[in-house]
Amino acid sequence: MPTPRFLADKLCPVRSKRERRKEARPGELLAAALDLFVEKGFAATRSEEVAARAGVSKGTLFLYFPSKEELFKAVVVENLSGRFSEWNQEFETFEGSTADMLRYCMRIWWERVGMTKASGLTKLMMSEGANFPELAEFYRREVIRPGHTLLRRILQRGIDRGEFAPVDVDHAIYAVIAPMMFLMLWKHSAMVCVDEDAPLDPEKYLATQAETVLYGLTRPPGAAA
Repeated sequence: MPTPRFLADKLCPVRSKRERRKEARPGELLAAALDLFVEKGFAATRSEEVAARAGVSKGTLFLYFPSKEELFKAVVVENLSGRFSEWNQEFETFEGSTADMLRYCMRIWWERVGMTKASGLTKLMMSEGANFPELAEFYRREVIRPGHTLLRRILQRGIDRGEFAPVDVDHAIYAVIAPMMFLMLWKHSAMVCVDEDAPLDPEKYLATQAETVLYGLTRPPGAAA
């Protein structure tokens, strides 16, 4: 009769710890890589540093991720692009006005990405993308294009329902993206672009920006379709 797992763990705690660590290694490596990429940038981060921070050998790192480029791509998928299927599903089932949908979109982006370390990946790509064109194209394909597609869907929903005035959707999405980009740069640039005597509250800032965008988009009462 096989020994139950919980008894095996008690009988051989060292083996149990090693087994659990082996299972957790990919996640630990991605977390360590995210920390270092955001702290130091892509070019300055060395693979052995990632392995050391995760507590494994460099050989173990390459067992899971054969190059630093592949590691970076996995970090982007784990923290950014992998979320789009979830976000699209949320908006498929969203009940309420398109104005509320846009407010929700901006607020939830801050909660799930903007206020986290993952938002530093965007700053990294803005500063280093030109030096790594393959990674830049990967980021555009996996993050930028899906994000733009989602925002287009939201704005087009408002236009189709008569809630928003007809606008150039391809350019209007940047009115939504701009305040998010500002917050990412603010968060990962020692907050130097804000007056320290007038501290910035990110949630209030996004709420204000949402209303500014919406008042520009919303069709005035009685306006012709």
